Amino acid sequence: MALRFSQTIPAVVLLILSIVGIILLVLPAKEVEAPPENMYGIVLDAGSSHTSMYIYKWPANKQNGTGIVTQHSECHAKGGGISSYAGVRGGAAESLKVCLEQAVKDIPKSRHHQTPLYLGATAGMRLLKTVNATESDRVLKEVKQKMRSYPFSFKEATILSGSAEGAYGWVTVNYLNENFAKYGFAGRWLHPGRETIGALDLGGASTQITFETSVKVEDSSEMMELTLYGQVYRVYTHSFLCYGQDQFLRRLTAHLIKTQGVTPHINHPCYPKQFNMSIKLGKDVFNSPCTQSYRPAQFDPQMSVMVVGTGDYHSCQDNVQKIFSFDNCSYSKCSFDRVFQPSVRGQFMAFSAYFFTHKYISHLSNIPITSPSQMEAAIQLVCNMTISEMTEKTKQPEKYMKKVCAVSNFVQVLLMQGYGFNELSFPSISFQEKAGGASVGWALGYMLILSNMVPAESSVLMKALPSGPWAGILFLFIALLLFGVGYLLITIRNTRNKEGMV
Repeated sequence: MALRFSQTIPAVVLLILSIVGIILLVLPAKEVEAPPENMYGIVLDAGSSHTSMYIYKWPANKQNGTGIVTQHSECHAKGGGISSYAGVRGGAAESLKVCLEQAVKDIPKSRHHQTPLYLGATAGMRLLKTVNATESDRVLKEVKQKMRSYPFSFKEATILSGSAEGAYGWVTVNYLNENFAKYGFAGRWLHPGRETIGALDLGGASTQITFETSVKVEDSSEMMELTLYGQVYRVYTHSFLCYGQDQFLRRLTAHLIKTQGVTPHINHPCYPKQFNMSIKLGKDVFNSPCTQSYRPAQFDPQMSVMVVGTGDYHSCQDNVQKIFSFDNCSYSKCSFDRVFQPSVRGQFMAFSAYFFTHKYISHLSNIPITSPSQMEAAIQLVCNMTISEMTEKTKQPEKYMKKVCAVSNFVQVLLMQGYGFNELSFPSISFQEKAGGASVGWALGYMLILSNMVPAESSVLMKALPSGPWAGILFLFIALLLFGVGYLLITIRNTRNKEGMV
């Protein structure tokens, strides 16, 4: 009997160890939730003056159908926007090469084929389409072919509508300010219950205003409904084509030429004293649909005109105001150019060219701009400066300083007389370039909306080990269990045979 027990002890111990090991491996309490890999998305912002690429990432399990997106990296392409390559075959595609090559390096290779790739063209391409739809289509086709040659999941290269551009900018602003979702102490994303803030975007060829409103939007084309993080938002948005800073400067010069006549010298009250520059009537002024209404019946596109800066604040503001139309509103309330707009309400973030304009006039004047009266005083000081004084104080080149007075007056008229900000509401505007480490613009909002279309991946349940080693160890314990059972049966059978022989 003692011999039988001594022979079965190893088998019993082996069985016990195998059973305990299997229980520990499969016990539900030992399951831990491992975060899924990041998903990535690429947005090319093809603006009127240049193209920027933004790479975003978000957890693959997402949050209420919308990815928790952060900016991974960015790249700014050299040269002009893709619309500037009209008539230059291969130029638009080539301009994207450096940034797309960077994306190949910045995104893990295992995620390349799952990474959606988008290009959104804004006002520059909208203008090109109005004057030469054939060339606009050719540029887009060329860009699409280039993007398809990379190992990403190409989705679209399209011209965004002005309202879409404004709405995506609004989404960016509110996302970065955590007005849609906020990470709580419990480690979960929560709806913060805060009011959203409005977005003011000033680009090269257009400007957008977007804000949430509860009043009736009398022009239905200016109302959008967006669903983010399980919430529905009703926003007013309008984009003013030809009111971006570059096209505004063209229009202002065209207006001055129309007023003063086509002469070799034009006095420009918005350019600083001591600043002169030579321009061509064609490519620098009238070769744009935005200046068509100012175009003389007869003029030589190759004629050179010397623009002489006079630095006169009051004359500058008078001429800037004439670019806008504040008459003949067919709605209960308008901003300008007969466009309906409800009264502005709540907080606003102003970005893109707004930020740089605010930065320059604050620095040049040493005046904190928190009210319309302070803005007016600061602009007056800036417009009275010579070009040398401006470049010396800011250490910035003439190409930026020459337009500060003009664009500042434009921003002043746009915000106060156009959108209706006043002494009470102006302090609610925050002028920012970045927020939460990300560039402020429409691209992030675009990615947030588009991330709804990316299939979500569930979190992976892991048994305290990666799945491969876990399965291997489980197989080993099962093998030991079977071996132990077999050994025990053989031992018992042999023992009984020996006892029977006795």
